[in-house]
Amino acid sequence: MDPGECLLCKSKMREGTTEIIARVGEQVVIIKNIPAFVCPNCDEAYYSIDTQRKIDRIMKAFHEGRLLARPLAAGEVDLKALEAIQPAACAAIEDH
Repeated sequence: MDPGECLLCKSKMREGTTEIIARVGEQVVIIKNIPAFVCPNCDEAYYSIDTQRKIDRIMKAFHEGRLLARPLAAGEVDLKALEAIQPAACAAIEDH
């Protein structure tokens, strides 16, 4: 499966790997080293049907609590809430 060019920016796709970051309830799962055709310009990724099925099985197992995953630290920022409570903090972020 070679998609040829990226549907978003029309660059030539290259074989490589990518990762998916997904939220399942209050948990976050990262699936790394996924074989894909990846756009070198915009990072859009296309998967084979077989790879997509594997991703679906991993997500289902994670959702059902049947997949042991390495814990990781993560922070969540709600931009709308941050702007409402800490406008000065948002201004400081924009200055950098």
